[in-house]
Amino acid sequence: MPLTVKVTFEGVLEKGNRLQVPKLIRWQFKMEQNQVLSVRVSPKRFLRVYKCFFAKMDRQGRVLIPKLTLALMASKENPNLEGCIFDVWLEPA
Repeated sequence: MPLTVKVTFEGVLEKGNRLQVPKLIRWQFKMEQNQVLSVRVSPKRFLRVYKCFFAKMDRQGRVLIPKLTLALMASKENPNLEGCIFDVWLEPA
């Protein structure tokens, strides 16, 4: 059964530009790996900066954020966003 509603959570950007979708959310909505999701991410330190893209989950429940999206959100003070906390919105595409 694919995701049918909008889900929000906070996650830490991991090595390799990946965000982990919490197990509770994956189990609660019985999320499938082959479903295309509309993903919106925003770093916690910038409240108005957010970017949208389409993605699929991998086998471990992670979503890959495109490098261009991260480059557009990075600042001069902190060009590497790895380890930063992000607000994440997932919804069906």
